Amino acid sequence: MKHSLYIIGGLALAISMPSDLQAQTTQPKDTTMNRTVVVEQEYNPDIMDASKVNVLPKVEEPTVSKKEVEYATTFFPATSVPAGLMNPYTGKEVQPGSTPGYVRAGYGNLGNLDVLANYLFRLSDKDKLNVRFQMDGMDGKLTLPFTDGEKWNAFYYRTRANVDYTHQFNKLDLNIAGNFGLSNFNFKPGSVNSKQKFTSGDFHAGIHFIDETAPLRFNAETNLLMYERQHNMLNGNDANTAIKETIIRTKGDVTGAIGDQQSVTIALEMNNLLYSGYPKDVSTGDEYFKNYTTLLLNPYYELDNDDWKLHVGANVDLSFGFDKSFRVSPDITAQYIFSDSYVVYAKATGGKQLNDFRRLEQLCLYGDYYIPTTTGETVTLRPFDTYEQLNTAIGLKASPYTGIWFHLFGGYQNLKNDLMYGNLVLISTSTGPIGNTLAFSQENTNNVYVGSEFTYDYKDILSFALRYTYRNWHSKQNKYLLSIKPENEVSVSLFLHPISALRVNIGCDYIGCKQEAVSPLMSDVNDLHLGASYNVFKGVSVYAQVHNLLNKKYQYYIGYPAQGFNFLGGLSFRF
Repeated sequence: MKHSLYIIGGLALAISMPSDLQAQTTQPKDTTMNRTVVVEQEYNPDIMDASKVNVLPKVEEPTVSKKEVEYATTFFPATSVPAGLMNPYTGKEVQPGSTPGYVRAGYGNLGNLDVLANYLFRLSDKDKLNVRFQMDGMDGKLTLPFTDGEKWNAFYYRTRANVDYTHQFNKLDLNIAGNFGLSNFNFKPGSVNSKQKFTSGDFHAGIHFIDETAPLRFNAETNLLMYERQHNMLNGNDANTAIKETIIRTKGDVTGAIGDQQSVTIALEMNNLLYSGYPKDVSTGDEYFKNYTTLLLNPYYELDNDDWKLHVGANVDLSFGFDKSFRVSPDITAQYIFSDSYVVYAKATGGKQLNDFRRLEQLCLYGDYYIPTTTGETVTLRPFDTYEQLNTAIGLKASPYTGIWFHLFGGYQNLKNDLMYGNLVLISTSTGPIGNTLAFSQENTNNVYVGSEFTYDYKDILSFALRYTYRNWHSKQNKYLLSIKPENEVSVSLFLHPISALRVNIGCDYIGCKQEAVSPLMSDVNDLHLGASYNVFKGVSVYAQVHNLLNKKYQYYIGYPAQGFNFLGGLSFRF
């Protein structure tokens, strides 16, 4: 019996099959009937994804007023995944004192779970040990899109444990840390895969020079990062076909001061990527995951005075054993401060975005790691690293009155081997569809963007923020892949503190995706949410968060529905 492989949206992929099967590639005749729009994971302002396209330069704005220290109360760290499966609790809980312990536990409909525990051990004046554990996820039935109400018993649970130790010398900080992560989830019905498990762990050791007045300063660190994908499409879903990725990351920089306001720095980062487990096709012996090394050299000059902040340098990226061997991009940022609270800036930056297994999970939890082509070759392999050839922008930040900030910006971004994904369907010529999955793909892209931000803070009583970004994406080939790109993003948030014990947050997040000639079109994301926390006793609070109040139907990944109306509530303790 012969089998053919089709990719929804015009992608085509050839996969090695058993000898009694024949693999071939084909392009659908009417792509408008097959293409699908998806909102990429970068959306969700509660979660700052590593995969989020960075359209703003790092600008240090003048300080308007000091605020109270806020305890970390968000569900996910900066590189968390994924958006859409469960919304994080975002209510503010201010830490009035220096209590070292924090515990939070909550539960909601559709099995929404929130557990967080953190404790800071002050072993001495110079020794601190921080221990953290968190678990979140959901388990409930969701209605699949593009079906007649078919249900999917979805589950996703994510566990993280962290230990971080710091010893302060007179002019140095010694930092040692270890992290563990586990993600368990299932695929929708009809997928080639059934269940998946990602296991990660890393060890960090570093020395950081803290004396900013010294004429010569340095920082050095080494990291061992391990990651395992339990199942892979290359060799099926058997438990013994896991692919393991190990990264040895070494970083360091040396800074020499030129007077009080100028300095020159040379920074170096080396990544050694090693693959084990089953990096080969067990039937053909073809090797798809080869060891390789990346090297980043970043020399730059800085000027910092009362009016000007200049950063002028270059990113020189080298690769050995995989990917393009030599790339160069600018690393330039300039900002001018006038009238105490007005900032104009310009930037031109770039650099390598390492598409390791961690970034694949951040971009698309359900995606598999091969690059489709139409050559008829077996091409299952690690994606090339994305390279930001140029990200240039100009902008203005201003604070005309105390508590008010606005920000206007615009720019252009060019990405080589931009990492995206599309829907892949395996079809038998005799029996029809036999399975599907999401496949990573790459294409050169560029976009012109403009945006604005407005924030207002009144003491600790009221805080308001409005943000809007528009991006016009382009690609010379495979334009249907741009369907996962956000075109219009709007975020509105309001925080109220009417009485000392009560805090309320109200917000609405909207994203309109790139409208290409694809079908069916995915609905724009529109999440109206409300949350509150109330301090019952000293150090004891109750909290609740409700998302998707309008019960909108939308997806963050092709074919994978986000929750409708959902809530979560629980207790938090400071001690």
